[in-house]
Amino acid sequence: MLKLRFKILSGFVILSLMLFIAGLWSIYEFSSIGVSVQNILDDNYKSIQAAKSMKEALEREDSGILMLLLGNREQGHSILTSADSLFNKKFEMAYNNITIENEHEHLELIKDRYAAYRKVWKKPLEEFGKEGGLDWYFQKVHPLFLSVNESVDDLINLNDQVMYQTASSLKTRSERAIMPGIIAIISALIFTFIFNYMVNYYMIGPIVRITKATNLFKEKRVPFNVKIETRDEIHDLAQSIDGLCSSVKNKENRK
Repeated sequence: MLKLRFKILSGFVILSLMLFIAGLWSIYEFSSIGVSVQNILDDNYKSIQAAKSMKEALEREDSGILMLLLGNREQGHSILTSADSLFNKKFEMAYNNITIENEHEHLELIKDRYAAYRKVWKKPLEEFGKEGGLDWYFQKVHPLFLSVNESVDDLINLNDQVMYQTASSLKTRSERAIMPGIIAIISALIFTFIFNYMVNYYMIGPIVRITKATNLFKEKRVPFNVKIETRDEIHDLAQSIDGLCSSVKNKENRK
């Protein structure tokens, strides 16, 4: 026999459980979005920063080569050495941070083109004057510089595209994360209507019928006849009132 208190309590427990599950679901979705997006953005940011540093190193190397051609051997030598070290350091950083598709191929192309570029300017660094000259620079060095620079730009663009795609997918995922809340609200509304119907049908309605039948018996001695489908406190109340009415009527008949 389901007690009245249990029926009411179970309704609120079910409603609370639905909201609790929806809340946990939303928290999980938003946490998952935050962690995954942050990881992707961090990885892309590292690669982009490394690529920008590589471009900076290339610019400095180009300046160092021009200084060698102008006869400033010591400063040109120093710039080339430090820029070469910076480029290799940032390249290794980018190579150890491969996280997206086709990034490895871009880095391999940068590696090959930089090796060819470095091989060309390495001789004047070691044997200054042997191949120096503006013709040598514009015909051999500068085209290779441009090719390496272009490859680094392609790497930056690749990571930029992935960051944009990540931002676009974030909108879709955020909409999906909102769905549990929407489902919870709709479910709560539906359950509220159902629960309200059940309360009215099994509690309010019987109480109203009991009250009406009691007043009719008191005023006109109409026999108390209220049927209660459930087996709970309201059923017990109806039986008690029925017994009371019967007892009163029997006493009146004996007088």
